[in-house]
Amino acid sequence: MLAFLGAVICIIASVPLAAGPARALPGGADNASAAESPGPQRSLSAPHGAGGPSARPPAPPGAPAASAHPPPALPLLGRFLCTPLAAACPAGAEPGDAAPGARDELLLLQSAAEQLRQTALQQEARIRADRDAIRELTSKLGRCEGGLRDAGPRRDTLADGPWDSPALVLQLEDAVRALRDRIERIEQELPARVNFSAAPAPAPAVPTALHSKMDELEGQLLAKVLALEKERVAFSHNSHRQRQEVEKELDALQDRVAELEYGSSAYSPPDAFKISIPIRNNYMYARVRKALPELYAFTVCVWLRSRSGGTGQGTPFSYSVPGQANEIVLLEAGHDPMELLINDKVAQLPLSLKDNGWHHICIAWTTRDGLWSAYQDGQLQGSGENLAAWHPIKPHGILILGQEQDTLGGRFDATQAFVGDIAQFNLWDHALTPAQVLGIANCTGPLLGNVVPWEDKLVEAFGGATKATFDVCKGRAKA
Repeated sequence: MLAFLGAVICIIASVPLAAGPARALPGGADNASAAESPGPQRSLSAPHGAGGPSARPPAPPGAPAASAHPPPALPLLGRFLCTPLAAACPAGAEPGDAAPGARDELLLLQSAAEQLRQTALQQEARIRADRDAIRELTSKLGRCEGGLRDAGPRRDTLADGPWDSPALVLQLEDAVRALRDRIERIEQELPARVNFSAAPAPAPAVPTALHSKMDELEGQLLAKVLALEKERVAFSHNSHRQRQEVEKELDALQDRVAELEYGSSAYSPPDAFKISIPIRNNYMYARVRKALPELYAFTVCVWLRSRSGGTGQGTPFSYSVPGQANEIVLLEAGHDPMELLINDKVAQLPLSLKDNGWHHICIAWTTRDGLWSAYQDGQLQGSGENLAAWHPIKPHGILILGQEQDTLGGRFDATQAFVGDIAQFNLWDHALTPAQVLGIANCTGPLLGNVVPWEDKLVEAFGGATKATFDVCKGRAKA
């Protein structure tokens, strides 16, 4: 800016020197006198260069006469912004000797220079403000980029709504559009402002960087919009499925209400049923459709009524896993006592089902030291240890009621089949207390297994085995 002002002042100062220093007059003797005397002065009152011979002031007294052929008129800068000064100022002139018109012209020049300086300062301030605005926009864009890269499942930075809200997508698009419009306005105004100053103009590189960042951010926003659209479609599908499930549940509730209103007695709780296997064979059984997790302890409780005629009760249940068919088996074969097998290790249980009546059987086991306990009708009948000690029950096997598995889920043996009724088979992942076992056996504290509960939808009968409604606590009294 200072360089610009200096250039203007130099131009103004150089005009009178170029306009006419003392010219050499013809004649050798007159040259010296012409050099000593000041040249003709141009009046400052003619700012536009109007002046011919008639406008030339009279020669001072004692000066030699002018030549018959006067020198050509000096060129005047009448079309410039600033009016040139006189051709030369007397060296010995006092400040008070200057003509009033010269003082006015000097004041005008000073005023014009001051105006130019103020204009340059204003332009410099505006350019600095524009650069600050560009830096601010760049930082905001950087924060937006960082926010999009670092956001986690679904944190909102521009709105209070969820990420999958259409209002948020519109707000992001409006914000990007506003930023782009503001940058375009600055790009249009910045070159015109820079032309008024002498400072270097690296500013055009800034919009290029902003454009690249804007394009990158726009691409990220587009990808986010597409992702949100996919999530919205998936959400609509999930909502449709959930709505169908809710409608199904509502229909079931309405049916239940209708049954209660009309006094229907056909309803029974989901655990009020039994599995019946009428004859000894190798194709009637029931399967529990639920996978077991890895177990370090368990308790199995079941109501059993055997109809084998005293020749061995068969296998009330068996659990096999890949590589081990006898992971958990409760078995009574022939005249042998009832046995519990865990990982092919055997413990004999002091239990008896030979009276053809309903009996409540509970067996608890823990991998620590292989401790086991056997209950019948709520009473502890026996216990022991070292039964498959420190062996965890393997997960993802197959649980069968009424048959013993020689392979995973098959190869049943008719001589080991259970004949009779099975109800309330429940499995827990811990050992129940004697009080809990007694409450279940007395029908005073019923409990459903936290691993395998006795529910109608989890038990499926095959091969002719039947599933019938039955309340064991009421049916046992009638039997």
